[in-house]
Amino acid sequence: MGEQVRYGLVGTGMMGVEHINNLAITPGAVVTAIADPMHGSLGWAKTALGGAADGVQAFDDAASLVASGLCDAVIVASPNYTHRDVLVPLFDAGLHILCEKPIATTIDDARWIAARAAQTPGVFWTAMEYRFMPPAAEFIDEIHAGRIGKLQMLSIREHRFPFLPKVGDWNRFSRNTGGTMVEKCCHFFDLMRLITGAEPVRVYCSGAMDVNHLDEAYDGERPDIIDNSYTTVDFDNGVRAMLDLSMFADGAENQEEIAAVGDKARLEVLIPEGAIIYSPRVGFRNPKRAERRVVDVDPAALAAGSHHGSTFYEHQRFNAAVRGAGPVEVTAHDGLMAVAIGAAAELSAREKRVVTMAELGV
Repeated sequence: MGEQVRYGLVGTGMMGVEHINNLAITPGAVVTAIADPMHGSLGWAKTALGGAADGVQAFDDAASLVASGLCDAVIVASPNYTHRDVLVPLFDAGLHILCEKPIATTIDDARWIAARAAQTPGVFWTAMEYRFMPPAAEFIDEIHAGRIGKLQMLSIREHRFPFLPKVGDWNRFSRNTGGTMVEKCCHFFDLMRLITGAEPVRVYCSGAMDVNHLDEAYDGERPDIIDNSYTTVDFDNGVRAMLDLSMFADGAENQEEIAAVGDKARLEVLIPEGAIIYSPRVGFRNPKRAERRVVDVDPAALAAGSHHGSTFYEHQRFNAAVRGAGPVEVTAHDGLMAVAIGAAAELSAREKRVVTMAELGV
């Protein structure tokens, strides 16, 4: 692989356009082909490409894009339920792949993808952008460096806006997304595994659809996606983790708040504020000694997407892996495990019980 990597893109909706914007500021990246069955979505991509659009070929499907021979690497940003079918020709061609989260909507499909990824000569990278938000990345590094001592508790809060409109609003139904705990929360379950350095044992989720989409209907069918939940995950090293999700908290000052508590200190990160707060143990009634700093993010990275610059930083790392200049940091197995924890949470919420990962075969 030379210094220039030719990119194809399958799925040119909102996330596909974010990838295009970030590839435009990634050295050595050039978009050569796009594919989407919806011509309106292809139009969004061409607008994002600007003057470069004339040199980009458009196709209706992934197989045609692959057959063109125009690409070294392909980004899969199509709807969740299409990923397995989209990936087949990409795997067959041995192309490098960055697949958006979740890699699949079911554990079985995610397991199949992980098995194929293990056999492909190309790089397979699961797009878990939240790992690469600069404040979150520094937060994780400090925990792993032992700044809080031995990690015992991890809590993640996402208070945000409802699911955005999609083509046909496909994201309103769990059969298309895997459910909210898979579609949205796989990011956070991935962070839990990364931060704890451990594997999940059991999951309990209490959640429901209480506020959003209640007045919507599609061919007489009502949406069925969770819009708020509490989820606890027990890990095999004794660490407990918790996710607090609300998708009707649009006015929250910070969308993500993550806190890790060890036997020596507490560490928090607030996004988009970008603050990291270190609070050592001081004993009862002693003066607090919290330290607060703000982590800067490249303004160009912030302007290129809606994930606090993370897509830009992720692309630098993926591009390096494709060129053999860096490791694969988020594997297909990581994608499988994030789907599995999300699927366990969905089952737990439906059946109102603790779900063990063993019963799901993971």
